[in-house]
Amino acid sequence: MRVNQLRRGWHGNFSALTSMLVLALGVFLVVSSCKNDDATPAPVLSITSISPTSAPVGSTVVITGTAFNATPTSNTVTFGTVPATITGATTTSLSVIVPANAGTPVNVSTGGVTVSSTTAFALGNKPVITVASNITASTNWTAGNIYLIQGFVNVTSGATLTIEKGTIIKGAPKEQDPSGQAKGGTLIIQAGAKISAIGTADSPIIFTSSKAAGSRNYGDWGGVVLIGKAPTNQPGATAFEGGIPGTIGTYTDVNDNSGTMQYCRIEFGGISLTNVSNSEINGLTLYGVGAGTTIDHIQVSYSGDDSYEWFGGTVNMKNLIAFRGWDDDWDTDWGYVGKVQYGVSLRDPDVADQSASNGFESDNFNPGAPATAANNGLPLTAPVFANMSNFVTAGTPSNAASAKGSGPYQSGMHLRRNTSISIFNSLLVGYPEGLRLDAQTGTTNTLDNATAGNMQLRGIVLANMTTPVRGAQAITNDQATAFFTTAAFKNQIIASTSLASLLLNSANFTLTAPNFLPQTSSPLLTGAIWDGKGADSFFTKETFIGAFGTTDWTKGWTNWDPQNANYDK
Repeated sequence: MRVNQLRRGWHGNFSALTSMLVLALGVFLVVSSCKNDDATPAPVLSITSISPTSAPVGSTVVITGTAFNATPTSNTVTFGTVPATITGATTTSLSVIVPANAGTPVNVSTGGVTVSSTTAFALGNKPVITVASNITASTNWTAGNIYLIQGFVNVTSGATLTIEKGTIIKGAPKEQDPSGQAKGGTLIIQAGAKISAIGTADSPIIFTSSKAAGSRNYGDWGGVVLIGKAPTNQPGATAFEGGIPGTIGTYTDVNDNSGTMQYCRIEFGGISLTNVSNSEINGLTLYGVGAGTTIDHIQVSYSGDDSYEWFGGTVNMKNLIAFRGWDDDWDTDWGYVGKVQYGVSLRDPDVADQSASNGFESDNFNPGAPATAANNGLPLTAPVFANMSNFVTAGTPSNAASAKGSGPYQSGMHLRRNTSISIFNSLLVGYPEGLRLDAQTGTTNTLDNATAGNMQLRGIVLANMTTPVRGAQAITNDQATAFFTTAAFKNQIIASTSLASLLLNSANFTLTAPNFLPQTSSPLLTGAIWDGKGADSFFTKETFIGAFGTTDWTKGWTNWDPQNANYDK
């Protein structure tokens, strides 16, 4: 019995000992676990470095740190307040593209937590590539560089110049012409060559002056010139204007394709070679450009000559802006027969040209050519424009020499020398004259084109004009007025005292931040007429008069203060 009691005691003690050992082991494991937790805490979101700390727009920057998400879209990176695109991610590094207008600090957000860098980031200047010779093979220009054009740079037949969205191209002044011929930097797309300059609303392509912010001015460089193989009405040996080498040639391809230009700005071009008329290059110059070419969403600013000039050709265009030009806004010559819809011009009332600045200027033949000569089967200048708005001033129009220019303003539309231009559903405000219908003495051809229905002016509003309609030379005021005021054409003349009745936007004439959308109940939002040449399928049949209804197509890609823009970053 005692043995059994001893055995039972031993087993009891052993069980108690075992329980104590198990308990001790559990406590040890818990303590060990706590110690391990203290030794390896969960990673905390942090930025430890940015490399490099200064880089231009479009460059890649690597952010190192901790607790990033390995899925790029699960992180957000901003440079100051500007979001950046993340191209790669691990838990300890993010690769990002430096955005335009990047600021500092660099911020990373993920999982509801945000951290900011303690190291400042500085936006660096882009490298500059000088282009001073012809482009004879297909070439790409990219947004990571700035391209400086010196002298005349020709893209020759068979070559295509492709320009990436967001790219900046600068034109050098004539003093930097390496040929010693004192020609301002000019990009010339020759016949048989192409340009592919496809910007976007948030990343336009910019052609501008090479001068520093604050010192840019009219005519700092040449501009952009496209030469195509569509018909003109000039002899093939006719020289180009502005010293551009070569002659117009004789071509017949109405669908010729010189490429594509979309969402592009052309600033401070339009250089004058001499004080002689027709020796200039315009902001955008088009010689015989064909209908296979695509051109839309273009802003020409501070051109030292015309903003746009068409010399023959068949190209159709939309969404054009002429901003603070020097001479004419829309100049058509040499048998241009294309179509244009949606264009706005905003002028500085203190700047006009010695030749007298116009909104539209249209000619069929050059000055000095025989006024009665037949076209001999060649195209007559007969483009069709629709939904255009031209604004000079809401104040009193003046035909005195402009305060900061070289001459006066003249007409919203100066139609002369046998032109057959047509204009539909358009608004012109603040010129000394609205329409000047002009034919050289001894001829009535411009008037004949109007009365025969070849020139069609319909749905046009002339507002705040000193002399709304007048004839010139062989056309009398009564003849011009009788044509323009034909009831079926639905044209209107709005006196200066009634300008407010149009309910224009209060910022319509604000040069640094215009808004062209009419007020909600403006009479300009209705009343369009689309008969005759306006019935062409190219035109969107809007109800409104002028370039704008309720949509502002200038938003996002334009710049109303290019003099002070930083184009080095």
